[in-house]
Amino acid sequence: MKVVTFFQKFLQTEAASGVLLVFTAALALLLANSSAAPAYFNFLAYRIVLPAGLDLPVLHWINDALMAIFFLLVGLEIKRELIQGELSSARKAALPAAAALGGMIFPALIFTGINWGSPAVHGWAIPTATDIAFSLGIISLLGNRVPLALKVFLTALAIVDDLGAVAVIALFYTSKLDLVSLGWAVLLTTALIAANRRGFRKISIYLLAGLPLWYLVHHSGIHATVAGVVLAFCIPREIGEQIEKTIHPWVAYLIMPIFALANAGVQISGGLAEAISHPVGIGVLLGLFFGKQLGITIFSWLAAKLNVAELPAGVDFKGLYGAACLGGIGFTMSIFIATLSYEGNHLLDVAKLGILAGSLISAFLGLLVLLLRFPRPGKS
Repeated sequence: MKVVTFFQKFLQTEAASGVLLVFTAALALLLANSSAAPAYFNFLAYRIVLPAGLDLPVLHWINDALMAIFFLLVGLEIKRELIQGELSSARKAALPAAAALGGMIFPALIFTGINWGSPAVHGWAIPTATDIAFSLGIISLLGNRVPLALKVFLTALAIVDDLGAVAVIALFYTSKLDLVSLGWAVLLTTALIAANRRGFRKISIYLLAGLPLWYLVHHSGIHATVAGVVLAFCIPREIGEQIEKTIHPWVAYLIMPIFALANAGVQISGGLAEAISHPVGIGVLLGLFFGKQLGITIFSWLAAKLNVAELPAGVDFKGLYGAACLGGIGFTMSIFIATLSYEGNHLLDVAKLGILAGSLISAFLGLLVLLLRFPRPGKS
């Protein structure tokens, strides 16, 4: 009962955050395409200098530092689900894991096929992500007519998807490694694991250690946000849940909207046609829209037919297909991967427009499918 109540609160927070993300993304687009555009972009480019050689523009402080807290939350969510949630047993994890795998493979293949032979193929991972806040925000519009089990499935799918995204960022979007910094980061991580096993349960120990861990990972060449996930897996389960409950609202209502406001601002004039016709824009759009729904549905069907997994209670494949369409809402993580793929390149704006278009179409189709599958009681 406690787990169900916690999960319902989790859904409510993510759903409300999704609505706020829509607003901030729209505001970013408005700012980027208005007379305020110079001030907007100049502010994001303004450099903030801190001790220890940290000299970054505002945009990087948001994407590298604030988003590390987002990834800390992602890591804590993954850890919780692995220990006591929807990923805590092979049977429970099979369906969302299969769905997430298919939902990453198909979009990656579509994008790679369209951009094969071009340096732009480096962005193959952009359409592989699912935005948990946006997708749950859309499904929440249908209220109680959608079974809770389907919302749980979509959440578990997005969490596994996040785990895959973290692995992709660490493995494929890492610049040249500074082995000294990496070595110190490994030593600090080892010390945190030892502290956990020896029974240290003070939150301050782990959170304060997170600062030098972030710094070391940042200087190692691995993207600094990975430090958030590493820290999450070092934190004891008991205090991990407490930290998750504390930072979840801050991430949902402050950090993610700030990220959207800073990264969704794309100048559309002359760029929309290019995004629609450019292989990067096409690859992202088709990857999110077709790749996600096909990959999630087909791999889920295979898992069920092979008796590896079973569908959620009260859900058939029509309902699951609706959730699969919502899986094509990439937004936060897709934009994040796009910034790693094309930073300083005009293709970044093309990719962002493809993300916005693919996510919007996926949201509309998913909402329509679920409306038809789960009509109001008394209607057919």
